[in-house]
Amino acid sequence: MIEAILWDNDGVLVDTEEIFYSATRDALARAGVALTRDLFVERVLSPGSFFELVEERGWTEAHVRVLRASRDAAYSEMLRSSCKAMEGVLETLQLLRGKTRMAVVTGSFRADVDLAHRRSGLLDFFELIVAREDYVEFKPHPEPYLTALRLLRVAPEDCVAVEDHPNGLKSALAAGLRTVVIPNRLTRGYAFDGASAVLDSVNQIPALLRTL
Repeated sequence: MIEAILWDNDGVLVDTEEIFYSATRDALARAGVALTRDLFVERVLSPGSFFELVEERGWTEAHVRVLRASRDAAYSEMLRSSCKAMEGVLETLQLLRGKTRMAVVTGSFRADVDLAHRRSGLLDFFELIVAREDYVEFKPHPEPYLTALRLLRVAPEDCVAVEDHPNGLKSALAAGLRTVVIPNRLTRGYAFDGASAVLDSVNQIPALLRTL
């Protein structure tokens, strides 16, 4: 029996990946760096920062901080004005409400999660949100998921994680969680070795849970 579902946020629950790409692309363009989609995905899956591409051009740390702050402000404004739930998410959460505990485990900061969920109407579905401020090591390290398990007081074998990219999958598996992957537009085509299932749609989650 599944006691809790631990959801990744960006690209799984809310359609923020394109927004974050756009905000980052526009910021880096001001530094003369062309951020293609392929390069964006590569950097998302690597331990480095997008702004290392700017530092490589000789920008000072102070100038990079200003550029990063402008990106973050633009991203927050986009979340406030245009963020929406991924297709099928609202209906799926409504089906699962009251049947299983649900939490969010994300690499985003809490303020951005709140903006995205308020805009998309998802705020009331989750018992717990583990955001970037709540742990030290980020995905693919298991600490984000281990933090959620500790706060929920549940065993990993009683939970399922839902992810959309390889780093999140690695994080959940390292925490001992069965993991379902729903690739988004940017991560479709990547290998997801170790996943319990790779689905086409979040709408398939309720039926799949009955088989795990």
